[in-house]
Amino acid sequence: MSFRPSSADRPPTGRPALRLPRWPRYLLPVLAGLIAFGVLITIIAGVWTDWLWYRSVQYGSVFGVVYGTRWALFFVVGIFMAVVVGVNAWLAYRLRPVYRPATSDRPGLDAYRMAVDPHRRLLLGILLGLIGVISGITASGAWRTWLLFINQVPFGRKDAQFGLDLSFFVFTYPFLRLVLSYLFAAVFLSLLVAAAVHILYGGLGWQARRPRATMGAQAHLFVLLGVFVLLKGAAYLVDRWGIDFSQRGAVTTGASYTDVNAVLPAKTVLAVIAVLCALLFFAGAVRRSALLPAVGFGLLVLSAILIGGVYPAVIQQFVVKPNELAKETPYISREIKATRLAYAVTLRPAQVQPYSGTSTESSAALHAQSANLPGFRLMDPAVVSRAFQQLQQVKGYYQFPSILAVDRYQLPGEGPVPQDLAVAVRGLSGPPAGQGNWINTHLVYTHGYGFVAARENSVSGGGTPDFVESDIPPRGELGTFQPRVYFGEAENNYVIVGGPPGRPGGEELDYPYQNIGGQQNYTYKGSGGVPVGSPLNRLLYAIKFRELNILLSGAINNDSKILYVRDPLARVAKVAPFLTLDGSPYPVVANGQIYWVVDGYTTTDLYPYSQRLSMTAATSTSQTPAGNVAGQPAGAVNYIRNSVKAVVNAYTGAVELYQWGKPDPLLQAWKNAFPGIIQPTQDIPGYLLPHMRYPTDLFEVQREILAQYHVGNAQSFYGGQNFWTIPNDPTGVAANQHSQPPYYLTETIPGYRQPEFSLTTTFVPRNRANLAAVMTVDSNPMQHGYGTISVLQLPQNAVTAGPSQVQGAFESNAAASAELTLLRRGGSTVTLGNMITIPVGGGLLYIEPVYVSANAAGSTGSYPSLQRVFAFYSGHPVGFQPTLQEALAQVFTGTSGQAAPSGGGSGGSVNAQVIADLKQAQQFYAQAQAALRAGDLAAYAQDIAKMAGQISNARAAAARAGHGATTSPKTTPAPTPSPTASR
Repeated sequence: MSFRPSSADRPPTGRPALRLPRWPRYLLPVLAGLIAFGVLITIIAGVWTDWLWYRSVQYGSVFGVVYGTRWALFFVVGIFMAVVVGVNAWLAYRLRPVYRPATSDRPGLDAYRMAVDPHRRLLLGILLGLIGVISGITASGAWRTWLLFINQVPFGRKDAQFGLDLSFFVFTYPFLRLVLSYLFAAVFLSLLVAAAVHILYGGLGWQARRPRATMGAQAHLFVLLGVFVLLKGAAYLVDRWGIDFSQRGAVTTGASYTDVNAVLPAKTVLAVIAVLCALLFFAGAVRRSALLPAVGFGLLVLSAILIGGVYPAVIQQFVVKPNELAKETPYISREIKATRLAYAVTLRPAQVQPYSGTSTESSAALHAQSANLPGFRLMDPAVVSRAFQQLQQVKGYYQFPSILAVDRYQLPGEGPVPQDLAVAVRGLSGPPAGQGNWINTHLVYTHGYGFVAARENSVSGGGTPDFVESDIPPRGELGTFQPRVYFGEAENNYVIVGGPPGRPGGEELDYPYQNIGGQQNYTYKGSGGVPVGSPLNRLLYAIKFRELNILLSGAINNDSKILYVRDPLARVAKVAPFLTLDGSPYPVVANGQIYWVVDGYTTTDLYPYSQRLSMTAATSTSQTPAGNVAGQPAGAVNYIRNSVKAVVNAYTGAVELYQWGKPDPLLQAWKNAFPGIIQPTQDIPGYLLPHMRYPTDLFEVQREILAQYHVGNAQSFYGGQNFWTIPNDPTGVAANQHSQPPYYLTETIPGYRQPEFSLTTTFVPRNRANLAAVMTVDSNPMQHGYGTISVLQLPQNAVTAGPSQVQGAFESNAAASAELTLLRRGGSTVTLGNMITIPVGGGLLYIEPVYVSANAAGSTGSYPSLQRVFAFYSGHPVGFQPTLQEALAQVFTGTSGQAAPSGGGSGGSVNAQVIADLKQAQQFYAQAQAALRAGDLAAYAQDIAKMAGQISNARAAAARAGHGATTSPKTTPAPTPSPTASR
């Protein structure tokens, strides 16, 4: 403020101005300067290293757009806020009274003024700086809103209420609200600061216990209040469009009868009243009278209460509620249509098929159809991960994800149909325990190694995964490929690689030799990473990672590179910060490389009339209880498209973004904002296209929507009697129930011409356990039907067993119950795998694998192995056998395909036979445990096989007698752990 205080502003004689001691006057600026310098250096290092990273992955334009937009918004909004508040502070000071007589009621205020006045420029500068910085920081976080506004494209579809293109609501409406919020903030802060200055310098105060203001202060504050009320009028106009997102009445999202017939006209009237009230404030400023502003303020408050609150409530209570269905029907129809469009679940009649759930075909015909199905899933990805870990981990510093991915591969010599495989990368979790020093963590243990795949529909001996790709070095049926994984889900630390062989500090560990203590070393030769050979780059990264060793280590030379942001999800999120990401990236072996495929979504919560839901809640299942989304913050959404497929090279870290699916206006707006970073669909390499699939998160969101919005009739939707829900996982822990996850499976759904790789889920009626529908989406991008949702709807007037009811049938089966009780009672753990539901012959076939793992002392290397398979088909006996083929035979023919054990006869003799067989099984189990402790794995395997045979004999005898075993030994036989479990 370039103004000079008058004599009335100077301290009275004999009362010197407040002065700080000398040492704080020098020390505090030095400390503040050092702190500011440290913050500045940290910011510079962060921004510079970010630029180096973006340049290394060939996405420098993303850095330029994001940082350029954020800094532009920071400065524009920050300067605007500081200038507006500063001008009003300056004006308030200029309007201060020239003469202020000393009064007995403000000695404290005079003291404050005398203390502040000598430093007013410094204090005001600090205040304006804080306001500018805080406002700029908040504005920079709104860069997505700004970029979408200036790069918007039309949707080509209009909203049902105002007839505006949907782009107005998605792109323009949030920007208008953002602008209004900063205008409100600027005026409000100006009011506060101006009032404070007026109070400090005597323009505003109390006299004789009554408020007193000078004419200048009064006019200034009235003008600011008038501007504030004028902005409120503009907000009322903008809020008119906001009724398209109303949560009132029977409509979940969108304008209801009350919104259209009461709230909408009320907003218009209130906007007019706000303008009139603002004029009254301006008139009060001109006429220097408080009467007109007081009238305006009272009118505004009264109008807001009566017109904005009471009137819509009266309409809702006395007009809508007595006739809610009739009044809300057209608006419910709007919501159903908009929600289906927003979530891409608009179902054609051909996609919803009635399905009887019962079959009229013979058992032999059903058995033949079931036996020929291509995609039975016996390897549950959430269970057999532990088997991968024990059989393929090799060393403790390698790890596999807790849930394996599912993909399909054309295996050599196995016909034209690709095989469903459970796949995973052998990631690197870090140095061995106790060896986590800086060199080991960041220079030696740098990468995972290898790709492991096993068939989904079969097992090898002992119930272990049937691997088609395994071991170190890799061997199998997927061909030759680069096995080193520098970029993966387990690789979270930064590492420094490259440089000549024999560098100080040791080369990178590639993989362990088979002989004791040996290891193969390696030096990274890929194109990924940022060079850190120069002293400047080393200094920058030492600051970024707060690690002095980066600057001082002799193991880093001119050829070294630093790799960081190595998680595929984090990597894609950084190059495409406008995408919401599927939380389940999956690895693919193709073209001699390992790639990560990440599904990217464009989302918004501003699609008119569409129901909002939480993606985190929608993707919460028994496998992912905390949800499964990543990328930009994903709260509530009401529009989603799988518009991008991202591919990350596991060796080089290269990221490619490909457009996917039908044209999406949101994606087009982002392409306008970030030109050139997203490639067209036709550029997807031919070796990767067959491995694309329909993403899990999108399917889970869509099934959450279709649970209600499969009902297309407004009256039925209002009643809600036909709503579905997603069943809880019947194999989950009872105390921690979550929804059943969908599953990938190659199957033939009614309407399919051939078996297709699909994603499937089931529905049950709300508050009921019987089956309501089966939902499937074609997940094979090589076919024209990709993305087509099919719903098999079960009869509403009949009861078809649902997942929990089938699980009850499994558990209560006499023979199965006896064996499961025997296994669970002792030193073994029984794990129930995923239950899958397959339409067969007009009915539904349920399959559930049963895994057993040793849980006895000393069995730390145990893992689940497939020991039994449940099968169920309505109207047939439950199947429970060691193999799927035997279980299906038991369901449809009543036999297990095994020879009956000796000892048949009466019920009493059969019961005695069961007891004898179980005792013999117990004896074989004890022998097996003794052999295991002695290290004789061959004898152990033989005794376990004998034990399994005795259990099968006991179960067969119990089935013939029509009841389960009534007596079982206290010691529980255990499954066969692999001899390699001790690695």
